Amino acid sequence: MKVIELASVLAGPAVGMFFAELGAEVIKIENSKTGGDVTRTWRLPSEEKNTPISAYYASVNWNKQVLFLDLTQETDRKKLYGLVADADVVIANYRAASAIKLGVDFETMKAINPKIIYGNITGFGEDSERVAFDVVLQAESGFMFMNGQADGPATKMPVALIDVLAAHQLKEGLLYALWQREKSGRGAYVSVSLLEAALSSLANQATNWLMAGHIPARMGSLHPNIAPYGEIFESADKKLLVLAIGNDNQFAQLCKLLNIAELISDSRFEQNQQRVENRQSLEQFLQLAFSKLTAAYLLDESLKFAIPIGQIRNMKEVFELNEANAMILEEQNEGQLSKRMSSIAFEIKKS
Repeated sequence: MKVIELASVLAGPAVGMFFAELGAEVIKIENSKTGGDVTRTWRLPSEEKNTPISAYYASVNWNKQVLFLDLTQETDRKKLYGLVADADVVIANYRAASAIKLGVDFETMKAINPKIIYGNITGFGEDSERVAFDVVLQAESGFMFMNGQADGPATKMPVALIDVLAAHQLKEGLLYALWQREKSGRGAYVSVSLLEAALSSLANQATNWLMAGHIPARMGSLHPNIAPYGEIFESADKKLLVLAIGNDNQFAQLCKLLNIAELISDSRFEQNQQRVENRQSLEQFLQLAFSKLTAAYLLDESLKFAIPIGQIRNMKEVFELNEANAMILEEQNEGQLSKRMSSIAFEIKKS
């Protein structure tokens, strides 16, 4: 499979890397006039200044062939068209007018290769020329309003989550289009907007409004429908642990583990809805119990009791997990050793 990646920043390149990991030949076209993908320059203060790529760029660019072209020049456009002629997929993130002006719109590509599948990511839809970055979409789609502490400001998530969600939507659309082409022999245009990707991911928070008239407010890590869920507790050895108690049986098992079995029959906490109503009182009981036990003990015993509990880890601690290290991809990228996480978290076993 041959993929031409015209996209930049995060969402589109993440799709290209997904196909590269699955074994596709991915050719990434970067703008020679501007020095390539803008994320090459998005360096942390701790990164070396003169390296060709940043850690951000490396996160979604692995095992790709990079070709610098100036698509405003006819000779370079012809080079691109030659690559498109026998390609399977084009990935782009152009606004409509820009794509037409550069001669890289779907109609132009389809004339070169009728079987081409063209995937395009926009910010606010095909008809909008509005410039979009992830934090703007987090704001517009309600995520920022919901995110943060109750007494704090609206807060963006630390990962460009809307870009990641849009990338997943485009992957699904392209895979569906590829499957349809196997049957029909025809190409397709697959379009995803960051806004619609964000809206489709509002899940229960959207239905809480649509069905119950509830506007989700900032609650930190708490869950509006479940308790204790998202509460953070400090163990005897000063580790931070978070709970995700999803049903009454898990709550009963938690109480047994924490040696506070008397709470199981307490009328304030017997059922989930009562625990949601009285979550502050419940949190005080639980914090006292957690403070008497070590994190290692709680995590080990939670396996026996089948209790969903996790330790809050910083990035260093995350990579103490075997599972995290197994997902690291390394390569020499323009003379620089680069590392990133695999974009694939599934495994297919042949029957």
